[in-house]
Amino acid sequence: MSGHDGEAGVADPRPVIRAFLERFVGEPIRDADDIFAAGHVDSLFAIQLVLLIEREFSIRVESRDLELDNFRSVDAMATFVLDKLGRGA
Repeated sequence: MSGHDGEAGVADPRPVIRAFLERFVGEPIRDADDIFAAGHVDSLFAIQLVLLIEREFSIRVESRDLELDNFRSVDAMATFVLDKLGRGA
């Protein structure tokens, strides 16, 4: 089961993002972990992350969205997704 409710809504994007990261990294990732500082992500994987977010949450990541802070952690990506969907805090 994914962490979203289809295009109609996103309950919590964290489980989907975390599961994707953990499959790639091969170890548990905490939501606040800085995946770049920890060396878990290279440039090719960063592209895969963007594609995952676009596909799973039916959003478009624009060039202006490609700020490291939007993708630094599971929490940051979840906030980014919810903001793009108009449901940010």
